[in-house]
Amino acid sequence: MIHLAALPLRVGLLDPVFEPLYWILASWSEVLSWLAGQTGLEILRYGFMHRAILVGLCIGVMAPLIGTFLVHRQLALIGDALAHTGFAGVAVGLFLNAVIDLGVSPYLTAVVVAMIAALLIELISEATDAYNDVSMAIVLSTGFALGTTLISINAGGLAVGVNQFLFGNLSTVSNESAAILLALFGIIIGVIGLTRNQLLYVTFDETAAAVSGLSVSWYNRITVMLTAMVVVGAMQIMGVILVAAMLVVPVAGASQVARSFNESLLISVVLAELAVILGIGASYYGEATAGGVIVLVAVAIYVVAVVLGKLQTAFGEEETPEMGSIDTTESVSRGD
Repeated sequence: MIHLAALPLRVGLLDPVFEPLYWILASWSEVLSWLAGQTGLEILRYGFMHRAILVGLCIGVMAPLIGTFLVHRQLALIGDALAHTGFAGVAVGLFLNAVIDLGVSPYLTAVVVAMIAALLIELISEATDAYNDVSMAIVLSTGFALGTTLISINAGGLAVGVNQFLFGNLSTVSNESAAILLALFGIIIGVIGLTRNQLLYVTFDETAAAVSGLSVSWYNRITVMLTAMVVVGAMQIMGVILVAAMLVVPVAGASQVARSFNESLLISVVLAELAVILGIGASYYGEATAGGVIVLVAVAIYVVAVVLGKLQTAFGEEETPEMGSIDTTESVSRGD
């Protein structure tokens, strides 16, 4: 059995900042190592799986938490746009490390580039009166073009490490990247906790929110920047190509059975966690790509949710609300 606490965790330039997060990782690994001894589960014996499971559990909370706001605003595709710009950020980090030996995690540069791209999507929409899908398409194509260009310029140094970012990989979740994810998780949960009512108000009635004095553009920017953080964090095990699915599929499943916005949030998190846990387990024992298996499990859960929703209707219960019609009266009434 491998005890991660016995292994060195300090491997990056941000060690002083991430010191508490490295302690959390070591403590988490001790717990899972103990569980491995008690249960005999092979999946819990390895340090890389400890980190992958923790990252997956965090993704299962923050992705549907943000995705619920996006889906109800019909912005589901923004995840794809930011994932592709996140890939550009990874390429920037790999390029800088190869050329000037910067020594910075590509996930940090991905966070920066994805957040800039998120703001650009909003600014293009505001400045040109273009629809959101137009600005998203522009940013998506630009981001992926930048990433592929940087890779082609220095293909020998970059191509080797690109696949893990495109498709995700459980074994490549390092201590530093896991610590970055934990930091993003804390920021996302904190911001949502502070601005939940305002974001909810803006999500369901921008006009009324503006009349009440809320800065709609400001809260729109908060939403897309939080989305960028989620996308980069989830990229570690989901990959660029599939990361957007975790923003949408669990939320779509929850909408089939939920009767209120709060219930939709809770159910979507539960469904996402089921998809992550079952997907990671199946991918480990089946030796498959984790991101693909997680999405397939999430889609299977969605199908079950649809069937349950239809059964509720068939047995005479109140008709399951459509995606945009979930009751939010109680929550919105508390928004400022």
